[in-house]
Amino acid sequence: MPVIDFHLHAAQPEHYYPWVVEWMQTFVEEDFLKHIRDLLTPEGVQQVLRESGVDYAVVLAEISPITTGVTTNEYVAEFCQGVDCLIPFANINPFMVARPAQELERCVHELGFRGLKLLPTYQLFYPNDNNLYPVYAKAEELGIPVMFHTGSSLFRGSRLKYGDPLYLDDVAVDFPNLVIVQAHSGRGFWYDRAAFLARLHSNVYMEVAGLPPHKLLDYFPELERLADKVIFGSDWPGVPSIGANIEAIRALPLSEETKVKILGENAARILGIETKE
Repeated sequence: MPVIDFHLHAAQPEHYYPWVVEWMQTFVEEDFLKHIRDLLTPEGVQQVLRESGVDYAVVLAEISPITTGVTTNEYVAEFCQGVDCLIPFANINPFMVARPAQELERCVHELGFRGLKLLPTYQLFYPNDNNLYPVYAKAEELGIPVMFHTGSSLFRGSRLKYGDPLYLDDVAVDFPNLVIVQAHSGRGFWYDRAAFLARLHSNVYMEVAGLPPHKLLDYFPELERLADKVIFGSDWPGVPSIGANIEAIRALPLSEETKVKILGENAARILGIETKE
């Protein structure tokens, strides 16, 4: 069964605002700008994944000019082009695109994207806003998953209220065939809501990027029961080591079957990646 990182960023430092770069600098002792430029190439990322024991990674675009910066869909599409282990997810900012559903279709058919990431707390919208419904309908039609940033963010301009997982309940009910992934699983004080939604709706999943792996059972005491609904993500390079996070999950007092599901099996099912028996 492959190991899949469902949450990886490929932005260069100039794509970010200074406060984001300053925050990320705290994770490495050497100069961050040189460190990130050396690693954030298709070849560099593949090396990081190999060294971490990761077979596939979802690479995220981000168009958040209020909060973090802009990493365009075109940049991510080119970054991932021809690299089988990198799976591109588009981003659509609903305030910057006149026809977001058509833009999603373009991203999938013309640029090769295999999923969509939305950032309510960074782009300042509620996920159950009816204006987004054409996007969800198009994603459902295209058969691609939609990942939502849920919970907290440290970056200037972000607003926590838009990250409440409860707003995804409407989306899950109205689009029962749409795969919904809760990035960060309600990080902060909505862990219980994220877990409840994953139990309640067959099409809702939890993704644990940005959460300390050794604390997952503190946040989700019934993690074993949620084995089919939990997906590993790192948020690299916003964390020091993908491999260390994977090993921390493997060290949790969970069944081996559950660890396999979290580290790759669930994501492979969502992404349509064929696995060997």
